[in-house]
Amino acid sequence: MLADVGITWYTWLEQGRDVRASEEVLFAIADALRLDAVERRHLFVLSDRPSPELQSTNPEKLEEPVQRMLASLSGQPAYVTGRRWDILGWNRAATLVFGDYGQLSVDERNLMFMVFANARHRRLLVDWEEVARASLAMFRSDSARYVGDPDFERLISTLRHRSDEFSTWWRRHEVLNPLSNIKRIRHPRKGLMVFEYTSFALLDGSDRKLTVYTPLDECRTADKLDALIVSARREL
Repeated sequence: MLADVGITWYTWLEQGRDVRASEEVLFAIADALRLDAVERRHLFVLSDRPSPELQSTNPEKLEEPVQRMLASLSGQPAYVTGRRWDILGWNRAATLVFGDYGQLSVDERNLMFMVFANARHRRLLVDWEEVARASLAMFRSDSARYVGDPDFERLISTLRHRSDEFSTWWRRHEVLNPLSNIKRIRHPRKGLMVFEYTSFALLDGSDRKLTVYTPLDECRTADKLDALIVSARREL
């Protein structure tokens, strides 16, 4: 017996068979097997249940080393997002290009909210519809791992009420090709800026991602970003 669960039943669970277990039983199994955070999450996925520890409405936070890493990327806009695509941390370059995230409320400081419900951010995106539809498809894929998570459900409900496009496209269950890693920005002071961006998973089992934007030669984006940085320093 394992955590008062029969071996046959547990084997069926591992095989993905249609077996159900209470959260208490799943936590008992996780404790008995001494599973880490990633393994514990996988156990709940096998049982088709969202882990309660992932349903917390407590805000995610960044550790100081991650904050320092963001600050060190002075010539590249960068931010870290959480499992629900909330923007948890960012650097000065990101503020200069995308706007001051610190001026937004916690609920508004979310990539999906900014794409669909923030008029200023929408104007920044030259290829808004392409970005919006592809982002929604990727967000849907991420949210599928958190079925029943109240934070996700609240965000989705808000977006469906705030954006007709989100509401329409969400119902279509579209599967789209991956979004291009080139993003064109219509900056209010510098005009067109073109970035190549890359996202990296933080390897701590938290579903947090670091996204870094590298300025491209097109439209002299690096020069424009440098000018914004110099101007911001003079204003301090």
